[in-house]
Amino acid sequence: MRDGTPSTRDFGQQLRNLRVRAALSQEALSHAAGVSVRALADMERGRTRGPQRRTVQALAEALGLDDAEAAGLEQSAAAGRPRPKAATAPSGSGVLGLPRDIRDFTARGPALDRLLELADDAGTDGPAVTVVAGQPGLGKTAFAVHAAHRLAPQFPDGQFALDLHGMDPEPATPRDALARLLGAVGVADAAIPSGTDDRAGLWRALAGERRMLLLLDNAAGEDQVGPLLPATGPSLTIVTSRHALAGLESVHRIDLALLRREEAVELLTRIIGPARVRAEAQAARDLADLCGHLPLAVRIAGQRLLSRPHERLSKLVDRLTAEGRRLDGLQAGNLQVRAAFALSYRQLPDGSRTLLRRAALAAGADFSPGTAALLAGSTYDEAVARAEELTDAGLLQSAPDAERYRFHDLLRLYAAELVDTEDGPEVRAAALARTADRILRRATAAALHFDVDHEQNASHLDPGPGQAPTGRDEARAWLEAERAQWLAALRQAYDAGHYRQVLDAARAMHWFSDLNQHWEQWVEVFRHSSDAARALGSRQEEAVHLNYLAWAYNLCVHDPHAALTAADGALTAARECADELEQGWALGYAAGALYRLGRPEEAMERLREAVRCLGSQESPQGRLAELTTLNTLGTLLRHTGRAAEALDVHRRSERICRAGVPGRTDELIALYLAVVRQQIGNDLAALERWDEAETPLRQALAAFDEAQMPVWSEQARLDLGQVLGAMGHPEARATLLTARDALAELRSPRRTEAAEALAALGEAGAGADTADRVGRRP
Repeated sequence: MRDGTPSTRDFGQQLRNLRVRAALSQEALSHAAGVSVRALADMERGRTRGPQRRTVQALAEALGLDDAEAAGLEQSAAAGRPRPKAATAPSGSGVLGLPRDIRDFTARGPALDRLLELADDAGTDGPAVTVVAGQPGLGKTAFAVHAAHRLAPQFPDGQFALDLHGMDPEPATPRDALARLLGAVGVADAAIPSGTDDRAGLWRALAGERRMLLLLDNAAGEDQVGPLLPATGPSLTIVTSRHALAGLESVHRIDLALLRREEAVELLTRIIGPARVRAEAQAARDLADLCGHLPLAVRIAGQRLLSRPHERLSKLVDRLTAEGRRLDGLQAGNLQVRAAFALSYRQLPDGSRTLLRRAALAAGADFSPGTAALLAGSTYDEAVARAEELTDAGLLQSAPDAERYRFHDLLRLYAAELVDTEDGPEVRAAALARTADRILRRATAAALHFDVDHEQNASHLDPGPGQAPTGRDEARAWLEAERAQWLAALRQAYDAGHYRQVLDAARAMHWFSDLNQHWEQWVEVFRHSSDAARALGSRQEEAVHLNYLAWAYNLCVHDPHAALTAADGALTAARECADELEQGWALGYAAGALYRLGRPEEAMERLREAVRCLGSQESPQGRLAELTTLNTLGTLLRHTGRAAEALDVHRRSERICRAGVPGRTDELIALYLAVVRQQIGNDLAALERWDEAETPLRQALAAFDEAQMPVWSEQARLDLGQVLGAMGHPEARATLLTARDALAELRSPRRTEAAEALAALGEAGAGADTADRVGRRP
């Protein structure tokens, strides 16, 4: 040592000697002191000129040093720390120290781990930069500040935090931000260059010499952030922004998600204490849900409760349950969810504001650019551009695999408020009416792709033929994706008295409904259509749509009482207008309901009457109705112990299918044949002719799979699995497992049968529920 002052190299050597004396590896000391292995290595090699006092204290405690040894280690470290320059910092600059850490910070473990790993690697390939972006209220700043405090020991040359005021009307300019950063590292006011480029150059030169941590909070955009990023050296920069900052290159990204429910409850617990949460555990979970698991909302709810120690959690839950009061309830002092959203909203151009407001009127959990364009009164391309802009601003979330968008629940409430205050009731009503009309017309045209009478002539009915779904695959994808939208449009048309439009849409849907038999909303669709027919005074159409409704009650919601009422109503209407086809359908649907109600003899009587009624029908619709009724009759015979008679009836159906039905496509008849084959397989299984049963069941399953009809496929798979089990076939277990899981997902009543078949693979089972094999009408 010269003149008694220890060199910076002495600290590293001293630390290494103390570690070796304590018989600790770098990894062990790292764990004990909470200092990264990389930081320890830099200290021992002399790369770190002098760690901060708290880092030295942590090392001393981990090494078990006495007071004198700890003081010596601190003296060595202090000698290596950079001394402040004898210069006056620019006015107003100050030292940009880290904000206070949040004591009750909760969750975010994986994101913190990724940031800690990034800090360890800082300097390996140049300075590290991470962007923390996302919607308002996710706790981006809280996360960044907490992470910065955790990482501070690894950056002994300083930790600086700078608010860039990205949500203010006039965000900080790069020039002003650079002046503050230069002042923070000791550059005299007079020495700071006047130009932005010169300031950026000086900042990069000084930053490249330091191992420091820089927190740039609330960034407005890439142009603001770019000049502030170090170009060389071992620094780490954390940038937070409500915008995606997609233009920043060579940066790491951390996308904070909403809290999980248990994490939201944990945050609430840390704020108000475990006793209150334990006392009202369900209310705490409900409160987390009503806050949408958004950290800001949960924090506000917690702060509100903390200021009211005697208020029950359930009281706040009751207040927030009313959607119109939820945002009012989510405020505590100057913390307001609505205010956080408003900051971002005010930054948007007029077109994006309009789309954000109007998109809140869309039905369902998400919406397409097409729906947003109709609501906003814009073109499709403009809606796409606006929605992407809103996604980048953190106000919408885009689907990972489709061009669809969704709101956070609280943001939707906020946007809906804006419709009322900025658009008004007349504009709102006009937007909804315009959208409902076009959506329902498109849904009608798309559904007709599945109607054998209209399939070739469907596209011209679409309100915008150039954008209409073409072909069955596109039509099905659109109808499934836009289910909530067209159902809402149907409701609106009914409420507005547009009964003919409702009837046209529902009739177009009935073939498509077979592909999605598990959708419970078919009851609503056909209830509206039957009511619309009654309002128009059309008894024939009322009979048709009551039969559709009976089908939906039987197979979609498994309510045989309601199905029987609807079928009896259809029968009465059909007899009044002498429509024998609808009489046959009504008798068949009533039979299915009666069987489910445990009245098999009455069901058999209705089916025989239906066969007599339909036998004289020569139209394609009549022949298909006869096929369906015969299939149902055969199934009922099997379930009443008359499997041989059932097989004869189903062989008759098979002959009709093989002969073909004039006016109907081969593809359609192939589906009817698949139904017949499934029933023949079950008849043979009931007769214990297992080997013969396997082939028709496999054929039926293949046909349903090819037609993408999961409700039908999985029941056929269950029947096949039971036959394979009776045969001792090695595929039996896998087949039954697949069927059980799929039937459970489809909410099929046969899921119990699948579970029982799995529990007793040696038994073939007594066959399918007749109710699930009642076919559909053309």
